[in-house]
Amino acid sequence: MTRGSRETTRLSRGTTTAPASSRYFVRSGDAPAYQPANHTGTTNRRLIGAENVGARNIEVVLGVVEKGRGALPHAHPGIEQVCYLLEGRARAEVAGEVCELAPGDCCFFPADAPHVFTAISEEPVKVLVIYAPPYAENPARVVRG
Repeated sequence: MTRGSRETTRLSRGTTTAPASSRYFVRSGDAPAYQPANHTGTTNRRLIGAENVGARNIEVVLGVVEKGRGALPHAHPGIEQVCYLLEGRARAEVAGEVCELAPGDCCFFPADAPHVFTAISEEPVKVLVIYAPPYAENPARVVRG
């Protein structure tokens, strides 16, 4: 089956999926891995961003964080951030509050608010991170400390 110049593949439930070169659909394994600044033991993959789907107002990142590692204290001027835990357990700190997160939990880091995110489970933490507007790993959009 084709739609325009892009092929689609039928899945068992009758849905379709686009090839890796799609402008709108992203397979996590096809997104390049990178180690974010101001983080330790962390590998990210930018799933939704300007460079792959043309997103201008939101960015979605899949992060994998090793035990005892994560984001060092920092803030994002003018950028809100949400972390949705997929696997493992983590501790999030923001505005004097600390919370242990389990799969299915999420946290919100307001723009300009210093925050910390640390993996505390034996197994790596897998977390979906959403930025609005996009952070794009731009050093001008982070305050360390």
